[in-house]
Amino acid sequence: MKVFLICITFSLIVPTAAFFTSGQTRQPLPPMENPHIVVKKKQRLLQIFDGEKLVRKYKIGLGFAPLADKQIEGDGKTPEGTFYVFTKNDRSRFYLSLGVSYPNVEDARRGLKNKIITAEEYEAIVKATGKKQMPPQKTALGGEIYIHGGGTTSDWTDGCVALQDEEMKEIFDAIPVGAKVRILP
Repeated sequence: MKVFLICITFSLIVPTAAFFTSGQTRQPLPPMENPHIVVKKKQRLLQIFDGEKLVRKYKIGLGFAPLADKQIEGDGKTPEGTFYVFTKNDRSRFYLSLGVSYPNVEDARRGLKNKIITAEEYEAIVKATGKKQMPPQKTALGGEIYIHGGGTTSDWTDGCVALQDEEMKEIFDAIPVGAKVRILP
């Protein structure tokens, strides 16, 4: 009988608690003077900074083969390095997204040295990043790396950084095009 009462009580409390917590909304990110993003792959963590001040952190999902740095198109790795947001997409397949400027100049140097890309592709990447524009996205190095919604239950992307949709909305609203993105191992 005691077990039965505990089960009944628990079945009434859990849905009530879920009702009160599921409807809560997070506070939006505050206005920031120098917003930037730091991703820590090993910790599955995305941090929003304003200058040196940590403002908020989020759990993330990564590419389906997240260890090490991205080398080529289709390897499932999330790139490492310093990038910038080159676009904001409010019509993403994965709710909302921020375009990450992969490949960067360091990736292009490595690609040229290893004969993965041509000299023309290298020059196009250097030129685009010098102007903080979208670098070429269809080279053998890969591209189309985004920070987007879609959930964090596993490492399921093709190399992107995934968040819960409501968290992506916060970031999308607060982070401008041109903001720095550092992706660490």
